[in-house]
Amino acid sequence: MPLLSRRALLAGLATLPVAGCVMVAPPPELPVLDYATRADGRFTVPAVPIEEVPEGLRRQVVPWEGDHAPGQIVILPDQRALHLVLENGYALRYGVSVGREGLLWRGEAEIYRTARWPTWTPTPSMIERDPSLEQWAEGQPGGPRNPLGARALYLRTVASGHDEGIRIHGTPSWRSIGRAASSGCFRMINHDVIDLAERVGPGTRVSVL
Repeated sequence: MPLLSRRALLAGLATLPVAGCVMVAPPPELPVLDYATRADGRFTVPAVPIEEVPEGLRRQVVPWEGDHAPGQIVILPDQRALHLVLENGYALRYGVSVGREGLLWRGEAEIYRTARWPTWTPTPSMIERDPSLEQWAEGQPGGPRNPLGARALYLRTVASGHDEGIRIHGTPSWRSIGRAASSGCFRMINHDVIDLAERVGPGTRVSVL
């Protein structure tokens, strides 16, 4: 199915007030959505039945208002949405899962490292909450069942300059997208985090509002 109908979006924008005679630039063309089974290095990314994902949580281009520069990531936890700011008043929006009550982080950060099929190591506090995770105290190798999914974007906070354990990453539990279900990180459908990782890299600013 198309990522977003240009005609439909422009029709919707036509109803928005525009100051003076300023013309609204058309949204950028983006590839067709594809959540099918796909090979990715040594592993296979399972298909996601996109019809079971609420429309607002699917990858799509949306109008964007704000003073964030193109290329920045803005996460709105209350909307369960991650935005990659584009040119000319648009953003690429992805659905995310956010931290459970008491575990949600907000603030300013930047990506300092990215990883493909990353190793996951639970923190001591995670193991304390769930002793079954002790088996992975030295790290769970990357793969389709790894909680970090196909890609991980590692953040360091601007306030401390340190990695405080906050990640943007994929997940094999795609049904958790749109929920407050993580231990503080921002989960994405594996297909979406692969797409995002191809668009950003170290130095990308991330604002969690």
